[in-house]
Amino acid sequence: MATMTAERSGIVCVGCVVVDLGKVIDAYPEPNRMALIDELSLSTGGPALNMVVGLAQLEAPFPRLLFGAIGQDPHGDYIRAECERRGIDASGLQILPERATSFTDVMLERDGGRRTMFYYAGTNDHFDATTIEFEDAGAKILHAGAPGTLALMDTPTAAGAGNGWSALLERGREAGLHTNMELVDIPVERTMELVPPCLPHLDSLIINELEAGALTGLSRPTPSADGPVDWATLDEMARRLVGQGVSTMAVIHFPAGCVAATADGTVYRQGSVRVPAAEVRSAVGAGDAFAAGVLYGVHEDWSIEASLRLAVASAAACLRVAHTSEGIKPAEVCLAEADELGYRQTS
Repeated sequence: MATMTAERSGIVCVGCVVVDLGKVIDAYPEPNRMALIDELSLSTGGPALNMVVGLAQLEAPFPRLLFGAIGQDPHGDYIRAECERRGIDASGLQILPERATSFTDVMLERDGGRRTMFYYAGTNDHFDATTIEFEDAGAKILHAGAPGTLALMDTPTAAGAGNGWSALLERGREAGLHTNMELVDIPVERTMELVPPCLPHLDSLIINELEAGALTGLSRPTPSADGPVDWATLDEMARRLVGQGVSTMAVIHFPAGCVAATADGTVYRQGSVRVPAAEVRSAVGAGDAFAAGVLYGVHEDWSIEASLRLAVASAAACLRVAHTSEGIKPAEVCLAEADELGYRQTS
């Protein structure tokens, strides 16, 4: 486990950087049928970029540093402008003039918020993390995401025992950083190929129940926010992730709440915020907003209970706006609004 010294400050976010091109549609069409687009939006996206933006929205009192790849095009210009506007250090962005900035077309159904995503890898596939000098950053936490979205990072190492992600996390730990990772929903076979080599180099892991199921072999139907939840199985998923190498804390989030397991076997539960269904605009970015809340608390040495509470409060704020991260408010505001709405039960 990495030692986090008092002199360190900031979170380095490395990996997937995209522009989300949002389209609110009336309904997802059958093949050869047409859907009507009601609303268009442009926002930041990807686990690395969403983390730094989420922390900025929470008004985290520490530096946020971004490492990824963009093109020399309007989407790349937009990402840099958004980072500058939010006080994010984007000097670690690699600019690849011959490539197009990565983007995701996000189709969001107007009623119910169901989403479908179409991802163009672009510059992400050519991002090289080997040039990052962690010693120079002086940061406290390394956040990486996400395997399966960056081809060069997904490539096995020469020794064949890992990949670019595991090598990145290993270097971060050697430099004294707390290491964390997020995932995205990719085929189970690909998850099992890319992620297990990373687990022994992680201090924490923040993922959803589908990703946890892929890694642990424990599969359950996705629980709805107000439906019956198999809390015991989710607890066991988190414990198994710790048993597979995550050294400090494994966190699993889902619509009804979250669970976290620590190295000593303790499991913590937190119910999600009771956001009225009529106020839910979009789940896009909610998982990243949740992760930002967790890492905010980890950086500030909060208790696990306090960190999970901010995480669900941040996710709840995100749900109420169609854009990826715009709904997230300063941490104290998110917490106050969540306390007013109340939390779901955890048993």
